[in-house]
Amino acid sequence: MEEFKNFLTKYWGGIVGGIIALILACTGLYRIIVGIVLVFIGIWAGNYFQHNKSKVKEKLKEFVDKM
Repeated sequence: MEEFKNFLTKYWGGIVGGIIALILACTGLYRIIVGIVLVFIGIWAGNYFQHNKSKVKEKLKEFVDKM
């Protein structure tokens, strides 16, 4: 019983995360969450590009030149 208790205390985050992932997969809510995450990634990328325009242009130019 003590070993099981140690296992739970060591891996409780993974167990809870797995249960939440299973619930999301069964209900189809993962599509909404993926959409929200993609929106936030787009917002972050747009903000980054706006504030670091010269760096982004330089890196894109280097990338294109390598091709």
